Amino acid sequence: MSKNLKHITLIVLGILALNIIGNKIYKRFDLTQDHRYTLSQATKYIVADVNSPVVIDVFLEGEGFPSEFRRLQTETKQLLEEFYAQNSNIKFNFINPLEDEANRDQIIQQLNNRGLTPMQLTVQENGKSSQEIIFPWALASYNDVTVKIPLVKNKLGSTQQELVTNSVQHLEYAFADGIGKLVHGKSKKIAILKGNGELEDQYLADFLTTIKDYYFIAPFTLDSVASQPENTLKKLQTYDLIIAAKPTEAFTEEEKLVLDQYTMNGGKSLWLIDAVAMEKDSLYNESGRSIALARDLNMTDLFFKYGVRINPYLVATPYSAPITLAMGEGSNSQFQNVRWPYSPLVNTTNTHPIVNNVNILKFDFANPIDTLKNNLKKTILLESAKLTKLEGTPREISLDIVTQEPNPQEFNKGSQPLAVLIEGDFTSAYKNRIKPFKTASNKDISTPTKMIVIADGDLIKNDVIKGVPQELGFDRWTGQLFGNKEFLLNSVNYLLEDNGLINIRSKEIKVAFLDHEKIAASKLNWQLLNTLAPIALLGLFGFIFNYLRKKKYTS
Repeated sequence: MSKNLKHITLIVLGILALNIIGNKIYKRFDLTQDHRYTLSQATKYIVADVNSPVVIDVFLEGEGFPSEFRRLQTETKQLLEEFYAQNSNIKFNFINPLEDEANRDQIIQQLNNRGLTPMQLTVQENGKSSQEIIFPWALASYNDVTVKIPLVKNKLGSTQQELVTNSVQHLEYAFADGIGKLVHGKSKKIAILKGNGELEDQYLADFLTTIKDYYFIAPFTLDSVASQPENTLKKLQTYDLIIAAKPTEAFTEEEKLVLDQYTMNGGKSLWLIDAVAMEKDSLYNESGRSIALARDLNMTDLFFKYGVRINPYLVATPYSAPITLAMGEGSNSQFQNVRWPYSPLVNTTNTHPIVNNVNILKFDFANPIDTLKNNLKKTILLESAKLTKLEGTPREISLDIVTQEPNPQEFNKGSQPLAVLIEGDFTSAYKNRIKPFKTASNKDISTPTKMIVIADGDLIKNDVIKGVPQELGFDRWTGQLFGNKEFLLNSVNYLLEDNGLINIRSKEIKVAFLDHEKIAASKLNWQLLNTLAPIALLGLFGFIFNYLRKKKYTS
């Protein structure tokens, strides 16, 4: 008896010891093949800086969710549990925003006014189809400041399963980015270049509104270079990034030297350049024609030294966005979307964090970029479809092209680079050259820096309707939202970010889904199997039991 009591006592003490150790030592294990719940080091740094409660309200709750979106709901919950495990100041709630059916329309309008646009889904279950509205958003609040976090990562032509997979891949970045904005605030400064015929503010409004949540932004004019070049350079060097949005007037040698030395001192830059002067608006005249001319910005030698050359050709491809024209005469005319080869669509499969999982982008009168050999690392971020032709300048562009059947044999130039990332130690374009003005400390080799060159100034341009700027990338005629804004925001984040958060975007996650067609087709078979199989097994067991029992007692 005493021996049994001793064993019981040892077992109880062992269990108590394990519980004490378990409370002291806490460890979570991510056993998924793609390590989807293992937070990146960049995310952990952001989460560690949360020193007061961050409350995240997630609107992925409610009845009638398709199974794919229930999967997104589950993945979001599990990921937020990982955030909480890293820092208990991060708290989250799942809310059904449409729970109050009596005020449903009013609630939808209120959420819409806050920028939380609803999403309409088609739910197919048991052979029936229905429509459901969800709000794929979260709101994160910290010290009386609230930010929106998008939970759905859309892409043109995606199925619901592909949409959810893209969204799951994007979740960690979305939440880490949102919390980072709350915790760290703004520190980097961006200069929007002015004075060389760049786009007016109304055409940059949506993008500037987007990046102001991350960075300080201000206009910067190079006009003072003529009288105070060195002072202008010192002022420019107080900015971390410059953005040149579609300049149309040539840069002087003095301005180029200021820009060159800005780069030599580690400044980052985003260039959106049109090497051909051609606007879609110039075609809307009686003749429907206009002349495309090469545009000389006096920047060729600068970019050549940095390893790229923008060629004065127009990129034309059948894989393009349509143009909307009034077809017919008088009162019988109607607006129609017709093929327009000068608006290339770019659907990249590149896994670089800037472009990974980005929606299709829309260009207008884009130009090809050549990459040249030097010591700099060059990454082609965006390129046209394989069926591409190049049209030289000067050239007449006519709306009549929409009535002509394209010849596939003409589109034989292959994919053409349209956006290039350049990284490394740049060599000055003015090395071993006479300088247009003297500087106190001229540099021939830069500190490590980055630059992105995009051969289309319209990529950053939003539409303006009745004086109101529209969302960048939104085509009001087709109702499509292209990925221009996301790509440009990723570009700016990559150029300026030094915490590595943007690299989370290249994380690949595979989400397994059930095949609904297969389920529907074999539904009856499985129902019969689940109903009859237990009865059959029970009957078989009873027969064998009775047989053995009868055999045992009759012998």
